[in-house]
Amino acid sequence: MNTLKIMIKRNIKAYFKDPALFWTSLITPLILLLLYITFLGNVYRMTLTGFFPQNVVMSESLIDGLVGGQLFSSLLAVCCVTVAFCSNMLMVQDKVSGAHNDMMITPVSRSTLALAYYISSAICTLIICFVATGACFIYLGIVGFYIPFTDVLLLLLDVFIIVMFGTALSSVVNIFLSTQGQISAVGSIVSSCYGFICGAYMPISSFSVGLQRVLGFLPGTYATSLLRNHAMNGVLAEMNASGLPQSAITAIRDSVDCNIYFFGSQVSVGVMYAVVVGTVAILIGAFVLINVLKNKK
Repeated sequence: MNTLKIMIKRNIKAYFKDPALFWTSLITPLILLLLYITFLGNVYRMTLTGFFPQNVVMSESLIDGLVGGQLFSSLLAVCCVTVAFCSNMLMVQDKVSGAHNDMMITPVSRSTLALAYYISSAICTLIICFVATGACFIYLGIVGFYIPFTDVLLLLLDVFIIVMFGTALSSVVNIFLSTQGQISAVGSIVSSCYGFICGAYMPISSFSVGLQRVLGFLPGTYATSLLRNHAMNGVLAEMNASGLPQSAITAIRDSVDCNIYFFGSQVSVGVMYAVVVGTVAILIGAFVLINVLKNKK
């Protein structure tokens, strides 16, 4: 256990000592927030207000809070995974520098090295993502904050779980990489594609039925839906109390993937948590096992 702590501290220090790694990871979510507000805010607004009956008028604060909740969840759904790939570059950099080979000849077990990489990357990613979450809360506080305290805590739990998922996924992928060029290429692919397949950029409900069924097998779909629910439940409840009919509320929840359907059956929030947490456990186990078998070979 003491060896694991030493390795975790070593990896965290190495990460924060590299200004390129740290500042790129930190600035990326904040830049994305500005881009989302600038380019996607009006698109989300027109889409969501299209579900309002003509005889119902909502305050601008409620509409801004609704749009902000969708922006909030979209940003975090992407950043919790893409930042994990960035913070996990240390594992590949150790291979490039030869530090990994030096550690292989020490008496430290291979599983300990693997867990140290995973835990240190998760801690670094959590720091970045919680900063991004704080920035999102500040933004919502300016435009319209309708998230109850319980959902605030659940959002923090969601961020934690999704970071665990992103770190585990990046660990399994990065273990097969050995050059800086490879990790940059993989990072670019993940950054450009993940937001689409998890429903962050475009709701999965807007895709074809066949594609919706395929994406229903991916844990990222449920991770995004968890964030959507806890970021938008409060403002939707407030809109319902202000006169927006339940049919419109349901239509909005379906359109932004608060409600996820797996082959026609609605998936509960508890099942979503089970899918994401179960995937994290499987990926961590696979990462440790691959690391041990690969190093033995």
